[in-house]
Amino acid sequence: MGFFDKLKQGLEKTRTAFSERVNDVFGAFVKVDEELFEELEEALIMADVGMETSMYIIEKLRETVKRERITEAEQVKEKLCGIIADIMRQNLPDEAEEKTPEVILVIGVNGVGKTTTIGKLASFYKSQGKSIMLAAADTFRAAAIDQLKVWAERSNCEIIAREEGSDPSSVVFDALAAAKSRGVDVLICDTAGRLHNKKNLMDELGKIGRIITREAPDLSKHVFLVLDATTGQNAISQAKLFGEAAEIDGIVLTKLDGTAKGGVVIGICREQSIPVRFVGVGEGIDDMQPFDADDFAKALF
Repeated sequence: MGFFDKLKQGLEKTRTAFSERVNDVFGAFVKVDEELFEELEEALIMADVGMETSMYIIEKLRETVKRERITEAEQVKEKLCGIIADIMRQNLPDEAEEKTPEVILVIGVNGVGKTTTIGKLASFYKSQGKSIMLAAADTFRAAAIDQLKVWAERSNCEIIAREEGSDPSSVVFDALAAAKSRGVDVLICDTAGRLHNKKNLMDELGKIGRIITREAPDLSKHVFLVLDATTGQNAISQAKLFGEAAEIDGIVLTKLDGTAKGGVVIGICREQSIPVRFVGVGEGIDDMQPFDADDFAKALF
């Protein structure tokens, strides 16, 4: 099964919640009028897209319909799909050559599947022919280091780890030095599951970020926020709060296959100006793939 088919299958619950509402609206209207737009806006809000983003989408749709003098409901639907794809494409970085080691700091609250995500990311980068090192900087949770070691073995990549309770910043410091000396292509750093309302943990996150910047000022650095698609609108508030503590430049969306609330990702991209970089649509190690806005929009409808 190709990844688009997996994405389509993974989005089944979201698509049912999303497209059924939207299709019901289009099915009830023959002509394109203001009532159609109002019903569509309500359908988007009910599909977890969020109030602000739904209003933005409908306003863009109104402008497009008026400008292009569209009179057919089916054409309106096509334009709606295009507007959603455009939102998902915003803020994606230009394809530039990464300076090695590329450093990826992975953050997120407890329970989103962060360590598993790191294992899958390692497997993906390995499939691209890159050498990978993991840094076990989640030193607070007893099983986190052992769990990451298992993923390192599965992905056949190096890992830098210390005992439980160690300073996370020192683990990242050691990992950076090792990655540079060994010529590693990608260094992926695990962090403790941050509860986004705990200031001390956010401060620790800032400290790790400063160490990376200080020790590797010229290297390519990314901060990926892992979000659980099943949390719906709560994911937007998580993105906002984490964004205040770190310069997030990518979302990794997990558990998309287990929820009807996948529409929330549209709101995150629009309201937080953070692009989705990877999406997980299954339990397999190869079910984490780079995000494609057009494929997502198509699969949604």
